[in-house]
Amino acid sequence: MHVENIRTYCLDKPAVSESFPFNEHTLVFKVAGKIFALFSLEKQPLQINLKCEPEKAIDLRERFHSVITGYHMNKQHWNTLIIDGELPKKFIEYLIDHSYDLVVSKLTKKVKSEFLLE
Repeated sequence: MHVENIRTYCLDKPAVSESFPFNEHTLVFKVAGKIFALFSLEKQPLQINLKCEPEKAIDLRERFHSVITGYHMNKQHWNTLIIDGELPKKFIEYLIDHSYDLVVSKLTKKVKSEFLLE
């Protein structure tokens, strides 16, 4: 999966914005102002940080060498996926969906209604 495929997939979700809040190389995706995905445009192979339920995060790290603890993130709640061919496209999309859904689930009803997420 390439950078542009991931970018398009993230941006197709409701209420998503992209920005470079940290530096000109780290692309960040937010839903209703909360980060759910980020990656460096300089890393090769591509690595994407995604939020994950803690138990699921541990399970994924044990099952796949391409899933490691979140780089520069809370290790309990974030994984880094190394996009090196081990993980199928549909599985990467599933993990992006999981991250997005986790963030949306933590938003208040007011915020959800403001961003039309209900």
